[in-house]
Amino acid sequence: MCASCRYGIKQRSPLDASLVTPSRVRALVVVLALGAAACGSLPPQVDRPSTTALPPSADSPLVKVARDSTPSPTQTGFRLMPQAFYSLDVRIELVRRARESLDVQYYLIENDRSGRLLMRNLRDAALRGVRVRLLVDDLNTVGGDPMFQGLAAFPNVEVRYFNPFCCARESLGSRFLASLGDFRRLNHRMHNKLFIADGAMVVMGGRNIADEYFARSASNNFVDMDVLVIGSVVPQLAAIFDTYWNSPQAYPVNAILGEPADGEEARKAFNHLVDDGDQMMAVKMPPVDMLGHHPIRLDLDAGHLELFWGTAVAFADQPGKVMATSDEMAHSMSVQMNVMDRVAESKKGVVISSPYFVPGTTGVQTFADLRQRGVKVVILTNSLAANDVPVVHIGYARYRIPLLRTGVELYELSPSGVQRNELSTFPRMSLGRLHAKAAVIDDFMVYIGSMNLDPRSETENTELGIVARSPELARQVTRVIDASMEHSSYKLRFAPDGESLQWLLMGTNPEEVFPSEPEVTPFIEFRNMLLAPFVPEQLL
Repeated sequence: MCASCRYGIKQRSPLDASLVTPSRVRALVVVLALGAAACGSLPPQVDRPSTTALPPSADSPLVKVARDSTPSPTQTGFRLMPQAFYSLDVRIELVRRARESLDVQYYLIENDRSGRLLMRNLRDAALRGVRVRLLVDDLNTVGGDPMFQGLAAFPNVEVRYFNPFCCARESLGSRFLASLGDFRRLNHRMHNKLFIADGAMVVMGGRNIADEYFARSASNNFVDMDVLVIGSVVPQLAAIFDTYWNSPQAYPVNAILGEPADGEEARKAFNHLVDDGDQMMAVKMPPVDMLGHHPIRLDLDAGHLELFWGTAVAFADQPGKVMATSDEMAHSMSVQMNVMDRVAESKKGVVISSPYFVPGTTGVQTFADLRQRGVKVVILTNSLAANDVPVVHIGYARYRIPLLRTGVELYELSPSGVQRNELSTFPRMSLGRLHAKAAVIDDFMVYIGSMNLDPRSETENTELGIVARSPELARQVTRVIDASMEHSSYKLRFAPDGESLQWLLMGTNPEEVFPSEPEVTPFIEFRNMLLAPFVPEQLL
Protein backbone atom coordinates (compact mmCIF):
# COMPACT_ATOMS: atom_id res chain seq x y z
CA MET A 1 0.00 0.00 0.00
CA CYS A 2 1.34 3.42 -0.91
CA ALA A 3 2.04 6.15 1.61
CA SER A 4 -0.93 8.12 0.36
CA CYS A 5 -3.18 5.26 1.46
CA ARG A 6 -1.72 5.43 4.97
CA TYR A 7 -2.38 9.15 5.01
CA GLY A 8 -6.01 8.64 4.06
CA ILE A 9 -6.04 9.18 0.27
CA LYS A 10 -8.29 6.40 -0.99
CA GLN A 11 -7.29 4.42 -4.06
CA ARG A 12 -9.98 3.65 -6.62
CA SER A 13 -10.36 0.80 -9.07
CA PRO A 14 -10.38 1.60 -12.80
CA LEU A 15 -13.71 2.96 -13.96
CA ASP A 16 -16.18 0.59 -15.54
CA ALA A 17 -19.64 1.23 -16.96
CA SER A 18 -21.43 0.60 -13.68
CA LEU A 19 -19.42 3.32 -11.97
CA VAL A 20 -20.03 6.08 -14.54
CA THR A 21 -22.74 8.27 -13.04
CA PRO A 22 -23.15 12.05 -13.44
CA SER A 23 -22.09 12.75 -9.86
CA ARG A 24 -19.02 10.53 -10.16
CA VAL A 25 -18.09 12.12 -13.47
CA ARG A 26 -18.23 15.56 -11.84
CA ALA A 27 -16.11 14.32 -8.94
CA LEU A 28 -13.62 12.83 -11.38
CA VAL A 29 -13.38 16.11 -13.25
CA VAL A 30 -12.58 17.87 -9.98
CA VAL A 31 -9.91 15.31 -9.12
CA LEU A 32 -8.35 15.54 -12.58
CA ALA A 33 -8.41 19.32 -12.41
CA LEU A 34 -6.63 19.22 -9.08
CA GLY A 35 -4.13 16.75 -10.46
CA ALA A 36 -3.52 18.88 -13.50
CA ALA A 37 -3.01 21.86 -11.24
CA ALA A 38 -0.54 19.95 -9.10
CA CYS A 39 2.09 22.56 -9.64
CA GLY A 40 1.62 24.56 -6.46
CA SER A 41 4.80 25.83 -4.88
CA LEU A 42 5.73 27.16 -1.49
CA PRO A 43 6.20 30.91 -1.10
CA PRO A 44 9.71 32.29 -0.72
CA GLN A 45 10.97 32.54 2.83
CA VAL A 46 10.62 36.25 3.56
CA ASP A 47 10.30 38.23 6.79
CA ARG A 48 11.20 35.27 8.97
CA PRO A 49 13.39 36.40 11.83
CA SER A 50 15.92 33.99 13.23
CA THR A 51 15.52 33.67 16.98
CA THR A 52 17.13 31.53 19.65
CA ALA A 53 16.22 30.28 23.10
CA LEU A 54 16.19 32.93 25.81
CA PRO A 55 18.69 32.31 28.60
CA PRO A 56 17.12 31.17 31.88
CA SER A 57 16.23 34.18 34.00
CA ALA A 58 16.66 34.31 37.75
CA ASP A 59 13.29 36.10 37.88
CA SER A 60 11.49 32.96 36.72
CA PRO A 61 9.99 30.82 39.50
CA LEU A 62 10.52 27.74 37.29
CA VAL A 63 14.21 28.56 36.92
CA LYS A 64 14.56 29.01 40.66
CA VAL A 65 12.85 25.69 41.41
CA ALA A 66 15.02 23.91 38.84
CA ARG A 67 18.23 25.36 40.26
CA ASP A 68 17.23 24.67 43.86
CA SER A 69 16.38 21.07 42.94
CA THR A 70 19.61 20.29 41.05
CA PRO A 71 22.40 18.67 43.10
CA SER A 72 25.14 19.24 40.51
CA PRO A 73 25.46 21.27 37.28
CA THR A 74 26.47 18.10 35.40
CA GLN A 75 23.37 16.18 36.45
CA THR A 76 20.00 15.78 34.74
CA GLY A 77 16.81 15.13 36.69
CA PHE A 78 13.94 12.94 35.50
CA ARG A 79 10.32 12.45 36.49
CA LEU A 80 8.61 9.74 34.47
CA MET A 81 5.00 10.41 33.51
CA PRO A 82 3.28 7.21 32.34
CA GLN A 83 -0.25 8.26 33.24
CA ALA A 84 -2.08 10.56 30.90
CA PHE A 85 -3.82 12.98 33.28
CA TYR A 86 -0.58 13.71 35.12
CA SER A 87 1.24 14.36 31.86
CA LEU A 88 -1.37 16.86 30.67
CA ASP A 89 -1.42 18.54 34.08
CA VAL A 90 2.36 19.05 34.02
CA ARG A 91 2.22 20.83 30.68
CA ILE A 92 -0.59 23.14 31.78
CA GLU A 93 1.08 23.92 35.11
CA LEU A 94 4.34 24.83 33.37
CA VAL A 95 2.56 27.09 30.87
CA ARG A 96 0.70 28.88 33.67
CA ARG A 97 3.88 29.42 35.68
CA ALA A 98 6.18 30.41 32.81
CA ARG A 99 7.46 34.00 32.91
CA GLU A 100 9.95 34.28 30.06
CA SER A 101 9.52 31.79 27.21
CA LEU A 102 7.64 28.76 25.94
CA ASP A 103 9.11 26.76 23.05
CA VAL A 104 6.64 24.13 21.84
CA GLN A 105 7.20 21.61 19.03
CA TYR A 106 4.76 18.83 18.05
CA TYR A 107 3.87 16.50 15.22
CA LEU A 108 0.18 16.89 16.09
CA ILE A 109 -1.86 19.46 18.00
CA GLU A 110 -5.49 18.53 17.50
CA ASN A 111 -8.35 21.01 17.47
CA ASP A 112 -10.10 19.20 20.33
CA ARG A 113 -10.48 19.72 24.07
CA SER A 114 -6.85 19.01 24.87
CA GLY A 115 -5.50 21.01 21.95
CA ARG A 116 -7.69 24.00 22.78
CA LEU A 117 -6.76 23.74 26.45
CA LEU A 118 -3.08 24.08 25.59
CA MET A 119 -3.71 26.82 23.02
CA ARG A 120 -5.76 28.86 25.48
CA ASN A 121 -3.00 28.70 28.05
CA LEU A 122 -0.36 29.63 25.48
CA ARG A 123 -2.42 32.71 24.63
CA ASP A 124 -2.75 33.62 28.29
CA ALA A 125 1.00 33.26 28.75
CA ALA A 126 1.65 35.52 25.76
CA LEU A 127 -0.71 38.14 27.19
CA ARG A 128 1.41 38.05 30.38
CA GLY A 129 4.46 38.90 28.26
CA VAL A 130 5.85 35.38 27.78
CA ARG A 131 7.47 34.81 24.39
CA VAL A 132 5.72 31.87 22.71
CA ARG A 133 7.24 29.98 19.77
CA LEU A 134 5.02 27.18 18.44
CA LEU A 135 6.26 24.80 15.72
CA VAL A 136 3.87 22.15 14.40
CA ASP A 137 4.17 19.71 11.54
CA ASP A 138 1.74 20.59 8.75
CA LEU A 139 0.42 17.10 7.99
CA ASN A 140 -2.34 17.08 10.61
CA THR A 141 -3.38 20.74 10.58
CA VAL A 142 -6.47 20.11 8.42
CA GLY A 143 -9.29 22.00 10.09
CA GLY A 144 -6.86 23.68 12.47
CA ASP A 145 -5.58 26.55 10.34
CA PRO A 146 -7.89 29.17 11.94
CA MET A 147 -6.79 28.04 15.41
CA PHE A 148 -3.08 28.36 14.64
CA GLN A 149 -3.52 31.60 12.71
CA GLY A 150 -5.65 33.00 15.53
CA LEU A 151 -2.97 32.28 18.11
CA ALA A 152 -0.36 33.87 15.87
CA ALA A 153 -2.45 37.08 15.81
CA PHE A 154 -1.65 37.74 19.48
CA PRO A 155 1.42 39.72 20.56
CA ASN A 156 4.47 37.76 21.73
CA VAL A 157 3.45 34.70 19.66
CA GLU A 158 5.04 33.18 16.58
CA VAL A 159 3.57 30.06 14.95
CA ARG A 160 5.39 28.14 12.23
CA TYR A 161 4.39 25.15 10.10
CA PHE A 162 7.10 22.59 9.42
CA ASN A 163 7.42 21.16 5.91
CA PRO A 164 4.10 22.69 4.83
CA PHE A 165 1.73 21.97 2.00
CA CYS A 166 1.46 24.86 -0.40
CA CYS A 167 -2.28 25.05 -1.02
CA ALA A 168 -5.66 23.27 -1.40
CA ARG A 169 -5.78 23.00 2.38
CA GLU A 170 -9.42 21.91 2.69
CA SER A 171 -8.55 18.24 3.19
CA LEU A 172 -5.54 15.95 3.33
CA GLY A 173 -6.47 14.47 -0.03
CA SER A 174 -6.71 17.84 -1.75
CA ARG A 175 -3.38 18.88 -0.25
CA PHE A 176 -1.58 15.87 -1.70
CA LEU A 177 -3.36 16.12 -5.04
CA ALA A 178 -2.31 19.74 -5.39
CA SER A 179 1.30 18.76 -4.66
CA LEU A 180 1.77 15.47 -6.48
CA GLY A 181 5.05 16.64 -7.92
CA ASP A 182 6.33 17.29 -4.40
CA PHE A 183 5.29 13.96 -2.90
CA ARG A 184 8.79 12.83 -1.88
CA ARG A 185 9.22 15.92 0.31
CA LEU A 186 5.71 15.77 1.75
CA ASN A 187 6.05 12.10 2.65
CA HIS A 188 8.72 13.15 5.17
CA ARG A 189 7.29 14.55 8.41
CA MET A 190 8.54 16.11 11.65
CA HIS A 191 7.60 13.57 14.33
CA ASN A 192 9.35 15.39 17.23
CA LYS A 193 7.61 16.20 20.53
CA LEU A 194 9.25 18.85 22.70
CA PHE A 195 8.00 21.36 25.27
CA ILE A 196 10.37 23.82 27.01
CA ALA A 197 9.30 26.29 29.73
CA ASP A 198 11.54 29.24 30.66
CA GLY A 199 14.57 27.36 29.34
CA ALA A 200 14.56 25.34 32.55
CA MET A 201 11.96 22.55 32.44
CA VAL A 202 11.24 20.20 29.56
CA VAL A 203 8.52 17.69 28.76
CA MET A 204 9.40 15.22 26.02
CA GLY A 205 8.54 11.69 25.00
CA GLY A 206 5.85 10.04 22.91
CA ARG A 207 2.73 12.13 23.42
CA ASN A 208 1.23 14.52 20.91
CA ILE A 209 -1.45 17.01 21.96
CA ALA A 210 -4.87 15.42 21.45
CA ASP A 211 -7.57 13.88 23.63
CA GLU A 212 -6.51 10.29 22.92
CA TYR A 213 -3.03 10.96 24.36
CA PHE A 214 -4.47 12.14 27.70
CA ALA A 215 -7.22 9.55 28.37
CA ARG A 216 -9.92 12.01 27.31
CA SER A 217 -11.33 10.06 24.35
CA ALA A 218 -14.45 7.98 24.86
CA SER A 219 -13.40 5.33 22.33
CA ASN A 220 -9.63 4.92 21.94
CA ASN A 221 -6.71 6.11 24.06
CA PHE A 222 -2.96 5.66 23.87
CA VAL A 223 -0.79 3.97 26.47
CA ASP A 224 2.12 6.38 26.35
CA MET A 225 5.08 7.77 28.27
CA ASP A 226 6.62 11.21 28.82
CA VAL A 227 9.35 12.50 31.06
CA LEU A 228 9.83 15.84 32.83
CA VAL A 229 13.49 16.85 32.54
CA ILE A 230 15.61 19.53 34.20
CA GLY A 231 19.35 20.05 34.44
CA SER A 232 22.32 19.76 32.11
CA VAL A 233 20.51 18.23 29.10
CA VAL A 234 18.03 21.12 28.81
CA PRO A 235 20.37 23.42 26.82
CA GLN A 236 20.93 20.58 24.34
CA LEU A 237 17.16 20.25 23.83
CA ALA A 238 16.80 24.02 23.51
CA ALA A 239 19.47 24.05 20.81
CA ILE A 240 17.62 21.28 18.95
CA PHE A 241 14.43 23.36 19.04
CA ASP A 242 16.32 26.38 17.69
CA THR A 243 17.74 24.30 14.84
CA TYR A 244 14.26 23.29 13.75
CA TRP A 245 12.73 26.71 14.37
CA ASN A 246 15.30 28.48 12.20
CA SER A 247 15.50 25.80 9.52
CA PRO A 248 14.41 26.55 5.94
CA GLN A 249 11.62 23.99 6.42
CA ALA A 250 9.83 26.10 9.09
CA TYR A 251 7.41 28.63 7.58
CA PRO A 252 5.51 31.35 9.44
CA VAL A 253 1.86 30.35 9.46
CA ASN A 254 0.81 33.51 7.62
CA ALA A 255 3.33 32.83 4.86
CA ILE A 256 1.27 29.73 4.07
CA LEU A 257 -2.23 30.97 4.88
CA GLY A 258 -1.84 34.66 4.07
CA GLU A 259 -2.25 37.51 6.50
CA PRO A 260 -5.67 37.55 8.20
CA ALA A 261 -7.97 40.20 6.77
CA ASP A 262 -8.64 41.50 10.27
CA GLY A 263 -6.31 40.67 13.14
CA GLU A 264 -8.86 41.62 15.77
CA GLU A 265 -11.44 39.30 14.23
CA ALA A 266 -8.89 36.48 14.13
CA ARG A 267 -8.23 36.98 17.85
CA LYS A 268 -11.96 37.07 18.64
CA ALA A 269 -12.55 33.86 16.70
CA PHE A 270 -9.65 32.21 18.53
CA ASN A 271 -11.02 33.34 21.91
CA HIS A 272 -14.44 31.96 21.04
CA LEU A 273 -12.89 28.64 20.04
CA VAL A 274 -10.75 28.10 23.13
CA ASP A 275 -12.81 29.86 25.81
CA ASP A 276 -16.20 28.28 25.12
CA GLY A 277 -17.04 24.65 25.77
CA ASP A 278 -15.79 22.18 28.34
CA GLN A 279 -12.08 22.04 27.52
CA MET A 280 -11.29 24.05 30.64
CA MET A 281 -13.01 21.65 32.99
CA ALA A 282 -10.56 20.47 35.64
CA VAL A 283 -8.77 17.24 34.81
CA LYS A 284 -9.54 14.82 37.62
CA MET A 285 -6.45 13.05 38.85
CA PRO A 286 -5.86 10.42 41.51
CA PRO A 287 -3.94 11.77 44.52
CA VAL A 288 -0.83 9.88 43.36
CA ASP A 289 0.10 8.25 40.07
CA MET A 290 1.20 4.64 39.59
CA LEU A 291 4.78 5.61 40.55
CA GLY A 292 3.74 7.41 43.73
CA HIS A 293 4.12 10.97 42.38
CA HIS A 294 1.84 13.75 43.59
CA PRO A 295 0.53 16.41 41.19
CA ILE A 296 3.38 18.63 40.03
CA ARG A 297 1.85 21.78 41.49
CA LEU A 298 2.60 20.51 45.01
CA ASP A 299 6.31 20.21 44.20
CA LEU A 300 6.37 23.57 42.41
CA ASP A 301 4.60 25.29 45.30
CA ALA A 302 7.09 23.74 47.73
CA GLY A 303 9.98 24.99 45.58
CA HIS A 304 11.63 21.60 45.10
CA LEU A 305 11.11 18.80 42.58
CA GLU A 306 11.39 15.16 43.60
CA LEU A 307 13.34 13.60 40.72
CA PHE A 308 15.70 10.79 39.85
CA TRP A 309 19.15 11.94 38.77
CA GLY A 310 21.75 10.87 36.27
CA THR A 311 23.38 12.03 33.06
CA ALA A 312 21.77 12.38 29.65
CA VAL A 313 22.47 13.28 26.06
CA ALA A 314 19.87 14.58 23.61
CA PHE A 315 19.89 13.90 19.89
CA ALA A 316 17.64 14.55 16.92
CA ASP A 317 17.57 14.11 13.19
CA GLN A 318 18.60 17.08 11.12
CA PRO A 319 15.59 19.08 9.87
CA GLY A 320 16.95 18.68 6.35
CA LYS A 321 16.12 14.96 6.54
CA VAL A 322 12.72 15.87 5.09
CA MET A 323 14.51 17.00 1.92
CA ALA A 324 16.49 13.76 1.53
CA THR A 325 16.45 12.46 -2.02
CA SER A 326 17.33 8.86 -1.12
CA ASP A 327 16.86 6.42 1.73
CA GLU A 328 20.63 6.30 2.15
CA MET A 329 20.78 10.07 2.66
CA ALA A 330 17.90 10.00 5.14
CA HIS A 331 19.39 7.02 6.97
CA SER A 332 22.62 8.92 7.50
CA MET A 333 20.65 11.59 9.40
CA SER A 334 18.59 9.19 11.52
CA VAL A 335 18.61 8.98 15.33
CA GLN A 336 17.57 5.34 15.05
CA MET A 337 21.21 4.47 14.45
CA ASN A 338 22.17 6.01 17.81
CA VAL A 339 19.64 3.94 19.74
CA MET A 340 20.20 0.65 17.92
CA ASP A 341 23.95 1.01 18.30
CA ARG A 342 23.47 1.16 22.06
CA VAL A 343 21.04 -1.77 21.98
CA ALA A 344 23.57 -3.83 20.01
CA GLU A 345 26.23 -3.16 22.67
CA SER A 346 24.11 -4.34 25.62
CA LYS A 347 25.63 -6.93 27.92
CA LYS A 348 22.75 -8.09 30.12
CA GLY A 349 19.27 -7.28 28.89
CA VAL A 350 17.10 -5.06 26.71
CA VAL A 351 13.46 -4.10 27.26
CA ILE A 352 11.78 -2.24 24.38
CA SER A 353 8.40 -0.59 23.93
CA SER A 354 7.69 0.35 20.31
CA PRO A 355 4.10 0.72 19.05
CA TYR A 356 5.13 0.37 15.41
CA PHE A 357 7.80 -2.30 15.29
CA VAL A 358 9.20 -3.41 11.92
CA PRO A 359 12.77 -4.58 12.67
CA GLY A 360 13.72 -5.79 9.18
CA THR A 361 16.25 -8.53 8.60
CA THR A 362 19.04 -6.36 10.02
CA GLY A 363 17.11 -5.80 13.25
CA VAL A 364 16.31 -9.50 13.59
CA GLN A 365 19.99 -10.28 13.17
CA THR A 366 20.91 -7.70 15.82
CA PHE A 367 18.54 -9.33 18.31
CA ALA A 368 19.78 -12.81 17.31
CA ASP A 369 23.36 -11.73 18.02
CA LEU A 370 22.30 -10.45 21.43
CA ARG A 371 20.57 -13.71 22.28
CA GLN A 372 23.63 -15.70 21.22
CA ARG A 373 25.63 -13.66 23.76
CA GLY A 374 23.05 -14.50 26.45
CA VAL A 375 21.41 -11.06 26.47
CA LYS A 376 17.72 -11.17 27.39
CA VAL A 377 15.51 -9.30 24.91
CA VAL A 378 11.91 -8.36 25.72
CA ILE A 379 9.75 -6.40 23.24
CA LEU A 380 6.29 -4.92 23.72
CA THR A 381 4.37 -3.73 20.67
CA ASN A 382 0.79 -3.47 19.45
CA SER A 383 -1.38 -6.42 18.53
CA LEU A 384 -3.27 -6.19 15.26
CA ALA A 385 -6.38 -5.22 17.22
CA ALA A 386 -4.54 -2.43 19.06
CA ASN A 387 -2.69 -0.98 16.09
CA ASP A 388 -4.16 2.32 14.90
CA VAL A 389 -2.33 1.85 11.56
CA PRO A 390 -3.21 -1.80 10.78
CA VAL A 391 -1.13 -1.91 7.61
CA VAL A 392 2.02 -1.48 9.73
CA HIS A 393 1.13 -4.75 11.44
CA ILE A 394 1.75 -6.51 8.12
CA GLY A 395 5.39 -5.46 8.18
CA TYR A 396 5.77 -6.49 11.83
CA ALA A 397 4.02 -9.85 11.42
CA ARG A 398 6.65 -10.95 8.89
CA TYR A 399 9.26 -11.02 11.65
CA ARG A 400 7.40 -12.58 14.59
CA ILE A 401 8.44 -16.16 13.95
CA PRO A 402 12.09 -15.31 13.18
CA LEU A 403 12.23 -13.21 16.38
CA LEU A 404 10.73 -15.96 18.51
CA ARG A 405 13.17 -18.49 17.07
CA THR A 406 16.06 -16.36 18.32
CA GLY A 407 14.65 -16.47 21.84
CA VAL A 408 13.25 -12.94 21.95
CA GLU A 409 10.27 -12.54 24.31
CA LEU A 410 7.48 -10.89 22.34
CA TYR A 411 4.37 -9.27 23.83
CA GLU A 412 1.46 -7.57 22.04
CA LEU A 413 -0.85 -5.09 23.76
CA SER A 414 -4.48 -6.13 24.15
CA PRO A 415 -6.80 -3.14 23.51
CA SER A 416 -9.48 -4.49 25.84
CA GLY A 417 -6.88 -5.76 28.31
CA VAL A 418 -5.93 -2.20 29.18
CA GLN A 419 -9.33 -1.89 30.87
CA ARG A 420 -8.59 -4.95 33.01
CA ASN A 421 -5.38 -3.36 34.25
CA GLU A 422 -6.12 -1.90 37.67
CA LEU A 423 -3.52 0.80 37.01
CA SER A 424 -5.40 2.09 33.96
CA THR A 425 -7.17 5.45 34.19
CA PHE A 426 -8.84 5.21 30.78
CA PRO A 427 -12.55 5.99 30.42
CA ARG A 428 -14.88 3.03 30.78
CA MET A 429 -15.22 1.05 27.54
CA SER A 430 -12.29 2.88 25.95
CA LEU A 431 -9.82 0.67 24.07
CA GLY A 432 -6.09 1.04 24.63
CA ARG A 433 -3.37 1.37 22.00
CA LEU A 434 0.35 1.35 22.71
CA HIS A 435 2.19 4.56 21.79
CA ALA A 436 5.11 4.63 24.25
CA LYS A 437 8.57 4.63 22.66
CA ALA A 438 11.22 3.61 25.17
CA ALA A 439 14.07 1.19 25.75
CA VAL A 440 15.95 0.08 28.85
CA ILE A 441 19.45 -1.30 28.35
CA ASP A 442 21.34 -3.26 31.02
CA ASP A 443 19.17 -1.85 33.84
CA PHE A 444 20.83 1.57 33.82
CA MET A 445 20.51 3.17 30.36
CA VAL A 446 17.16 4.51 29.10
CA TYR A 447 15.98 5.81 25.75
CA ILE A 448 12.80 7.93 25.67
CA GLY A 449 11.64 9.87 22.65
CA SER A 450 9.50 10.03 19.55
CA MET A 451 11.19 7.28 17.51
CA ASN A 452 9.62 3.96 16.59
CA LEU A 453 11.72 0.99 15.51
CA ASP A 454 10.39 1.00 11.96
CA PRO A 455 11.49 2.18 8.50
CA ARG A 456 9.39 5.36 8.66
CA SER A 457 11.29 6.61 11.69
CA GLU A 458 14.56 5.62 10.07
CA THR A 459 14.18 7.21 6.66
CA GLU A 460 10.95 9.24 6.42
CA ASN A 461 10.27 11.15 9.65
CA THR A 462 12.48 13.31 11.81
CA GLU A 463 12.75 12.14 15.41
CA LEU A 464 14.03 13.33 18.78
CA GLY A 465 15.04 11.58 21.97
CA ILE A 466 17.34 11.38 24.97
CA VAL A 467 19.52 8.60 26.27
CA ALA A 468 19.84 8.75 30.05
CA ARG A 469 22.11 6.91 32.42
CA SER A 470 20.09 6.49 35.59
CA PRO A 471 19.42 3.12 37.27
CA GLU A 472 16.44 4.61 39.12
CA LEU A 473 14.82 5.89 35.92
CA ALA A 474 15.58 2.53 34.27
CA ARG A 475 13.74 0.72 37.06
CA GLN A 476 10.70 2.96 36.66
CA VAL A 477 10.52 2.61 32.88
CA THR A 478 10.88 -1.17 33.23
CA ARG A 479 8.13 -1.19 35.85
CA VAL A 480 5.76 0.69 33.57
CA ILE A 481 6.44 -1.58 30.58
CA ASP A 482 6.14 -4.67 32.80
CA ALA A 483 2.74 -3.47 34.03
CA SER A 484 1.44 -3.41 30.46
CA MET A 485 2.97 -6.79 29.65
CA GLU A 486 1.73 -8.52 32.78
CA HIS A 487 -1.81 -7.14 32.88
CA SER A 488 -2.72 -5.84 29.41
CA SER A 489 -1.03 -7.99 26.77
CA TYR A 490 -0.65 -11.30 24.98
CA LYS A 491 2.59 -13.25 25.15
CA LEU A 492 3.44 -14.90 21.85
CA ARG A 493 4.65 -18.47 21.79
CA PHE A 494 4.80 -21.44 19.45
CA ALA A 495 1.93 -23.91 19.39
CA PRO A 496 2.73 -27.58 20.10
CA ASP A 497 3.49 -28.10 16.39
CA GLY A 498 6.48 -25.76 16.78
CA GLU A 499 5.45 -23.77 13.71
CA SER A 500 2.21 -21.86 14.26
CA LEU A 501 1.72 -19.12 16.83
CA GLN A 502 -0.36 -18.89 19.97
CA TRP A 503 -1.38 -15.79 21.95
CA LEU A 504 -1.37 -16.28 25.73
CA LEU A 505 -3.46 -13.65 27.53
CA MET A 506 -1.43 -12.44 30.48
CA GLY A 507 -2.87 -12.04 33.96
CA THR A 508 -5.54 -14.73 33.68
CA ASN A 509 -6.01 -17.93 35.63
CA PRO A 510 -6.70 -20.42 34.14
CA GLU A 511 -4.79 -19.64 30.96
CA GLU A 512 -6.57 -18.18 27.97
CA VAL A 513 -4.85 -19.10 24.72
CA PHE A 514 -5.81 -17.98 21.21
CA PRO A 515 -4.74 -19.78 18.00
CA SER A 516 -5.08 -16.69 15.79
CA GLU A 517 -4.91 -12.90 16.02
CA PRO A 518 -7.09 -12.10 19.05
CA GLU A 519 -9.77 -9.42 19.22
CA VAL A 520 -10.02 -9.03 15.43
CA THR A 521 -12.62 -10.23 12.97
CA PRO A 522 -11.85 -12.84 10.29
CA PHE A 523 -12.38 -10.10 7.72
CA ILE A 524 -9.52 -7.99 9.13
CA GLU A 525 -7.21 -11.00 9.17
CA PHE A 526 -8.19 -11.86 5.59
CA ARG A 527 -7.73 -8.27 4.43
CA ASN A 528 -4.22 -8.05 5.87
CA MET A 529 -3.36 -11.42 4.35
CA LEU A 530 -4.41 -10.15 0.91
CA LEU A 531 -2.49 -6.90 1.30
CA ALA A 532 0.69 -8.45 2.68
CA PRO A 533 2.41 -9.22 -0.67
CA PHE A 534 1.88 -5.66 -1.86
CA VAL A 535 2.92 -3.60 1.16
CA PRO A 536 6.25 -1.79 0.59
CA GLU A 537 8.01 -2.21 3.90
CA GLN A 538 10.09 0.94 3.50
CA LEU A 539 6.96 3.10 3.77
CA LEU A 540 5.70 1.53 7.01
